[in-house]
Amino acid sequence: PVSELFVSAPGKAILHGEHAVVHGKVALAVSLNLRTYLRLETSTTGKVCINLPNIDTFFCWDVSELKQLITYSHAKGDERKRLDPELLRTLREFADVTNGNLDTSNMATLSFLYLYLSLFRSGELPSLTVSVWSELPTGAGLGSSAAYSVCLAAALLSASGAIPTPLKEWDHTGRWCQEDLELINSWAFQGETIIHGNPSGVDNAVGTWGGMLRFLAGKIIPLNRVPLLRILLTNTKVPRSTKVLVARVKDKINKFPSIMTPVLDSVDAISCTCEKVLSEMTCEPITGEHYNILEELIDINQHHLNVMGVGHPTLDTLCQVTRTRGLHSKLTGAGGGGCGITLLRPETDYSVVQSTVQDLRDCGFDCWETSIGGPGVQQHSPLSIKEESLEILRRY
Repeated sequence: PVSELFVSAPGKAILHGEHAVVHGKVALAVSLNLRTYLRLETSTTGKVCINLPNIDTFFCWDVSELKQLITYSHAKGDERKRLDPELLRTLREFADVTNGNLDTSNMATLSFLYLYLSLFRSGELPSLTVSVWSELPTGAGLGSSAAYSVCLAAALLSASGAIPTPLKEWDHTGRWCQEDLELINSWAFQGETIIHGNPSGVDNAVGTWGGMLRFLAGKIIPLNRVPLLRILLTNTKVPRSTKVLVARVKDKINKFPSIMTPVLDSVDAISCTCEKVLSEMTCEPITGEHYNILEELIDINQHHLNVMGVGHPTLDTLCQVTRTRGLHSKLTGAGGGGCGITLLRPETDYSVVQSTVQDLRDCGFDCWETSIGGPGVQQHSPLSIKEESLEILRRY
């Protein structure tokens, strides 16, 4: 049995193909090197606790009261492919999560309880404390809820013995095998379904496998090798509704099909061209021309997104500010605010990066330098976790 376990999973950005994927086109999703960290500690307290400092949430329950809840369901562990509606209904009543009460804290708690009871129901329910802390801003379209669900699935599957812990004694990080990753991903998708209702599965797949994924017509294909690219990630902090923005694009297509269909075809071609260039960058020397093409694709895609009606004045400001420094930016996700990414070439001077970050912060935005294309879900030794993250995780 595991006494203490650390896992992490990355957030995600859409490199190309926002909104086009809804219409049967290719989208490329990439992992961010901003991660969500989870610590699971087993105990003998007779309690199950969840601590989420990012959203100021802490709950504890007696194991004995949780045990009574699983008599409502007869489905077995990993034999189930879909959510167990009976267990979910019971948990909603237990946690007092009604349709008018669906805030981040409640949905995260509900997801945790569902995975915990589902994965341990066939044996003894263990006493444990789970603490989760994220470098990702919540609600910004960067896959923070999926990273949370992937961490929960990996940690609880490991603690229940359904999958082995991959960390060897002499390693600082470990990765699960393909079969175990598929199991983690399927449970993480159930967590995402509880939180979002009808997720595409892209976010949890990126959190599980990392790197880059090609998404087309509901099929998700992880790309074997992708280069690690430096980026600036900027959060305009302008809230947006994905549902409203998707509807806006659909209305434009219905109104101007002969104009909008070629735009979507072009975005599809951008995704495919980008995928080809990134593949080349992993098997031949990377040149300035590779970066030139990536920058041009970013600019063209951003113009297309404005044509689709999902731009925003703050995103225009982001693009203008970075352009004055010779950098190229585009929105990521649904648009209408939210976040943007800026590609950094390897030779981009440190002072240029710092002054650009400062310019963006002066606009009232949050901005980080990070990278895309990093690993998916991992198990960690405490030595491989930043001191700040470790301190937060062990505080409770």
